[in-house]
Amino acid sequence: MPQPRVNRIRQLATLSLALACAPASNKRTGTESTSVTRAETASGAARTPTDPNITRADLARIQGSSSASVWVIEVSDFQCPFCKQWHDQTYPMLLDQYVKTGKVRLAYVNFPLAIHAHAMPAAEAAMCAGAQDKFWSMHDALFATQTRWESLDAPGPVFDSLAQANGLDMNRWRDCVTTGKMRPLIDADHDRASRAGASATPSFMIGSKLLTGAQPIDELRKAIDSAVVQNRKQ
Repeated sequence: MPQPRVNRIRQLATLSLALACAPASNKRTGTESTSVTRAETASGAARTPTDPNITRADLARIQGSSSASVWVIEVSDFQCPFCKQWHDQTYPMLLDQYVKTGKVRLAYVNFPLAIHAHAMPAAEAAMCAGAQDKFWSMHDALFATQTRWESLDAPGPVFDSLAQANGLDMNRWRDCVTTGKMRPLIDADHDRASRAGASATPSFMIGSKLLTGAQPIDELRKAIDSAVVQNRKQ
């Protein structure tokens, strides 16, 4: 019997997070989606990280109090224009009203679409920053500069400058990026998010609900309130 979606989403919140996939742009719904289901590519090591840098990066993309009863799982792609739209317009409100107040925990799950040539390198840049506890500052920098690097043949120098601006140990960060250390984790997260029902960016998993598109704060508020009620009943 298929596992209920709510349980799949809860599992995703408590396991290592991340992803990647393949395409088809949907301008009408404000999402970018995949019409191709990827085969599972994650190694066993990625599912149970033993490298302390991978473990630290995995935890670094979680914001909020550990006592918060509700998870908001954001499935996103750093090169997706709708993800940038949500980041610029709604993320600050979610952060101020729900994350900083201890009401929810927010987890960022990478879902780099194959139609975006630089999405995977951007995800790796962010996760390698996470290994130095700088995921969220790199996350903000990548979205802030998306229009600057998305059309470049080689965005590496821009990512390098962002890492420097965020005060990273550049030798460690460059070694992490060039060796592809975070790629298995990103691949493994894709598989988990896909099994939980995600197929487009941005998507949001809140309680038993899966919302797709650059959702405004009012829609997220409804889902969060519903999840709070669900938790009280359990």
